Amino acid sequence: MRVLVTGATGYVGGRLVPRLLERGHAVRVLVRDPARLEGRPWAGRVEVHRGSLEDPEALRRALEEVEAAYYLVHAMLSEKDFQKAEERQAEAFARAAREAGVGHVVYLGGLLPKGTKPSLHLASRARVGEVLRAHLPTTEFRAGPIVGSGSASFEMVRYLTERLPVMVAPRWVLNPVCPIAIRDVLAYLLLALEKGPQGVVEVGAEPLSFKAMMETYARLRGLKRVILPVPVLAPRLAALWVGLVTPIPNRLAVPLVEGILHPLVADTARARALFPEVDPIPYEKAVALALERLALGEVETRWSGALFGPGYLLEDREGMIREVRTLRVEAPPEAVFRVLASLGGDRGWLVWGWAWWLRGLLDRLLGGPGLRRGRRHPTELLPGEAVDFWRVEALDPPRLLRLRAEMRLPGEAWLEWRLLEEEGECRLVQTAYFAPRGLTGFLYWWLLYPFHRRIFSDLVGAIRREALGAGPHTAPPARP
Repeated sequence: MRVLVTGATGYVGGRLVPRLLERGHAVRVLVRDPARLEGRPWAGRVEVHRGSLEDPEALRRALEEVEAAYYLVHAMLSEKDFQKAEERQAEAFARAAREAGVGHVVYLGGLLPKGTKPSLHLASRARVGEVLRAHLPTTEFRAGPIVGSGSASFEMVRYLTERLPVMVAPRWVLNPVCPIAIRDVLAYLLLALEKGPQGVVEVGAEPLSFKAMMETYARLRGLKRVILPVPVLAPRLAALWVGLVTPIPNRLAVPLVEGILHPLVADTARARALFPEVDPIPYEKAVALALERLALGEVETRWSGALFGPGYLLEDREGMIREVRTLRVEAPPEAVFRVLASLGGDRGWLVWGWAWWLRGLLDRLLGGPGLRRGRRHPTELLPGEAVDFWRVEALDPPRLLRLRAEMRLPGEAWLEWRLLEEEGECRLVQTAYFAPRGLTGFLYWWLLYPFHRRIFSDLVGAIRREALGAGPHTAPPARP
């Protein structure tokens, strides 16, 4: 079959594509930024179409001569009003797929609580399914928390259990939910092509509580953990706590937490009848397999791969926090590198001059170098030389510049830029690394994250503007 996969850079889509290829299907993917497919072993074996779900022409081209399509996208992390955005995107996709004569759409949604109002996230997922089913022959799988190496649900359980010996948890952690292993999700998605449109199918393993999920993880890891359910912790407060303790940001933690405020138990009778080939593995086995993959370093995809849409990635993995920003610049790498090579010293850091000055002053008070070292030359760099409170650790013009922080920090930090040439333009990849030292380092990062996120976002934009020659630079305030 010729199959279109949307969401191919996401957690599920990134694992589905190679399995479709193994089964002999001709796979086409629709992505906003094809550069995000680089490095994936299957990237050269798929037909890549660039565009979004709100681009009618891109949708038309991507759906031409397609027999079946997978709808594996959502707007929860990239749109503030995600409910309207998700419905609008589903409508656009459904109309284009119907006009193209697509015979089957496979959609992965979420389980709904029985007899009570669902969360905004789950209600939006259900609405997307309604839209697709109204226009097209559809199989809509409704699943609970997906468990696998790198999945958001698994990572939330993992970090909470690893980092908190004693947990005061809301009473709703006792609610039953039906998790499902990623391998079983993929099995259902693959078999759907053979079975044809089946409407709504609820899937999942045997139910257990979120508390039991954490206790199972602790037992497999040989950890002693105490979980104390209390009736007073509000969902938003719990989500904020998850966002603080785990790498899951609040924008993802809130819907994850709200999704388990009520029991989420799947009625799997239709799934067993329609897909007898799939016998969902128990939660404990799914966790054991995920831990095994982590130990071997064989994690195919992670929840953060699709976080905040194209251009942004935040992940906390194996003691290293990475915050990555990607931006296309309509200029050659040499022009962008000239801007990078001139940062710091008397010129400053292009944006938030007062914040850089204040950080330098604080560093001096703590016994660090602050900004007083400046730089040797206004536009030239040498490996190993100092630039304010940074040191040049790697230099490969016009492709790479990495600075290592020498200010006083509860951990180690780097700021790196990579430039990838693309048809006379370039892709600028800016990465902030931080390896926290103990709990102090962990708290330091997350307490300052709102400021760092804004500063580094503005910085990569300012570098692009400077490379394009858009306006004079405003000098930072003078240093004391």
